[in-house]
Amino acid sequence: MNLQLVIPDLFWPESSQQEIYSDLSLPKLEKILSKSKQDSFSSDSLEAWLCRLFEINKQQSDWPIAPIMLQNDSSNTIYPGSDFWMRADPVHLRIEQNHILLADSQAFKISAEESQQLVEIINRSLNDSNIQLIALQPTRWYLRCTQIPELETHTLSKVTCKNINNYLAMGAEGAFWNMLFNEIQMILHENPINQQRESAGELPINSVWFWGGGIMPQTKIESIYSHVWCNDNLVKALAFHSNTIWEELPLNANDFIKKSSPGNHLIVLDSLYGKAKYRDAYEWRETLKEMEKKWFSPLYSALTDKKISQIDLTVIRSNATAQNFRIIPSDLWKFWRSIKSMTSLSLFL
Repeated sequence: MNLQLVIPDLFWPESSQQEIYSDLSLPKLEKILSKSKQDSFSSDSLEAWLCRLFEINKQQSDWPIAPIMLQNDSSNTIYPGSDFWMRADPVHLRIEQNHILLADSQAFKISAEESQQLVEIINRSLNDSNIQLIALQPTRWYLRCTQIPELETHTLSKVTCKNINNYLAMGAEGAFWNMLFNEIQMILHENPINQQRESAGELPINSVWFWGGGIMPQTKIESIYSHVWCNDNLVKALAFHSNTIWEELPLNANDFIKKSSPGNHLIVLDSLYGKAKYRDAYEWRETLKEMEKKWFSPLYSALTDKKISQIDLTVIRSNATAQNFRIIPSDLWKFWRSIKSMTSLSLFL
């Protein structure tokens, strides 16, 4: 059995804050990483890495996330067909000095009722038959376009907790979409629903973020995996379109080994992602400690016992790079590959 393990933000995103690793006991993770063959490559987001993994090409300058996820998010009631679809996810914008910072749905709660009401308000105010928002999931909104726009956007994950002025839409029609972006902010400003949210201590939904536009890939989405294990909705959709068996994320590595069968397996562990994005150092550290017990220690034992033939542990980092650590059982005995600390490992590029 071979395992591809993907972990966004396994390393803390601020390289200057090396004290974050102080007193972190991660012996099995450090052994796995230190004994591995290491490589690095460019990847600006988890979505980009996943698309390349499933042999999906960019369309114009965007990854076609919206049409790929549409069918799953609509519970098979809407099909992408040959239309152009774009994500228009609800977000919160906050002005800070001369910056406008974006928070995604990890920072707020929104009910299905609120989501539908806000989308109806936007559609009614825009009154444009060519632009209709659909709230298929409370935190995942979609937009169907009658024509393919000449547009370049940035994934929501890339923009979260950053100054949006550096990531506004570009391309021949970028000005129109940025104007629409501003118009939706005006529609949502001081909306009664948002006033109620603020009174209840919730962040207002004061904008949307356009991203992930495209048409459904015309060639079959390919997978090299027999099984995919995760709670990530994009990965679930990719598994569906590539006819790959999908399962919810196991409780831990022992649970995975018990349930799994021979073949190539993909696991996405994304529990560190939000903590790193929002710089929640305490929760990031506590989550990593828990992962050592539930995942890295059992996986190390499985390698030792040769229950797993190979592990590729891929780390997606916030600095537009990714690292891959490949290990097989015999690597554990290569004494010349000394055990490095997480601090040292985090500096490898």
